[in-house]
Amino acid sequence: MRDAVIVEAVRTPVGKGKPNGSLAHVHPVELLAHTLRTLVERSGVDPALVDDVIGGTVDQVGEQAMNTTRYAVLSAGFPETVPATTVDRQCGSSQQAVHFAAQGVMSGAYDIVVACGVESMSRVPMWSNVPAGKDPFGPGVAARYPEGLVPQGISAELIAAKWSIGREEMDAFAVSSHRKAAAAWEAGLFDAQVAPLDGVARDESVRPGTTAEVLAGLKPAYYDPGFAERFPQIEWNVTAGNASPINDGASAVLIMAEETAARLGLRPLARLHSFAVTGSDPLLMLTGVIPATEKVLRRAGLGIEDIDLFEVNEAFSSVVLAWRQETGADLARVNVHGGAIALGHPLGASGTRLTTTLVHAMRERGARYGLQTMCEAGGLANAMILEAVR
Repeated sequence: MRDAVIVEAVRTPVGKGKPNGSLAHVHPVELLAHTLRTLVERSGVDPALVDDVIGGTVDQVGEQAMNTTRYAVLSAGFPETVPATTVDRQCGSSQQAVHFAAQGVMSGAYDIVVACGVESMSRVPMWSNVPAGKDPFGPGVAARYPEGLVPQGISAELIAAKWSIGREEMDAFAVSSHRKAAAAWEAGLFDAQVAPLDGVARDESVRPGTTAEVLAGLKPAYYDPGFAERFPQIEWNVTAGNASPINDGASAVLIMAEETAARLGLRPLARLHSFAVTGSDPLLMLTGVIPATEKVLRRAGLGIEDIDLFEVNEAFSSVVLAWRQETGADLARVNVHGGAIALGHPLGASGTRLTTTLVHAMRERGARYGLQTMCEAGGLANAMILEAVR
């Protein structure tokens, strides 16, 4: 089996997913096309050599319908002969694209492939693909979970309650995310990975001045009297400050066989070492990162202490803090340049955004192993391990 390596990784700045956001004027196809164009420009790879482009998008409706990735490929100027497909594993869609791309290279099905993702939440709001009054789950799921499933915010509250994670701890984690992201920007650590677009060069959701005192003044974001009665253990500590915001953005990574990179004279950023995907309780929904981490470490023959850097998607502070309790990971190695709470969470783009951040951080810090994992709606999670190429 061949080794698959990442030779380039780029992303747009992340804009606020609101009508006045810095990237709200950009069509999602153009957001993604910008990263694809930048990817081949920076790597020097002829786009005609790309065997496939696999993209992730969550709300595949409206301007993000009809296989968005294919039209981004065409808009980017790639030859018409380059194929593309769009996948949906919810928030982990573009991480799943990385898995599929790498597995295709390792199996011999591809030599060169792009994994990418996009979400314009200002133009295509979350849940746009579920018309009012329609049930996306069906009668079988209703029968299996007769008390009903819950929104992600309620799942985040249930996780906080189950792992005894209080408001102060969640807010402190959020403040740390903003400070790390701001410090990384000031140190120029994002310069090599971010592709400025239409005069936008920085992530819009990073708030360097955020403090615990400011976050303490925010009201619970998901309080509901019906859920309060159903789940009396919830203390209602999840707020807009300790959860990821709504965002616009795109990201892409170029993956190829190690021998192909050598032939083209390209230096790999990292080798794609091991992969795992798992399902978990769809009521708690966001805890799959715990068994996914255990599974990928087991497959890799590594322990948690072997991992130098972690990227754990900050959908909510409670998710990462519960994951840390269960895995015993050193929090100082987690999201060292900030996470989604600060940088933003443009759903379909977040998987390859985390990969982009991780491979550049590994290079900058001389790390050998990096582990990335993401929680996903419906009780799912992806995990993968990257290894430095010595």
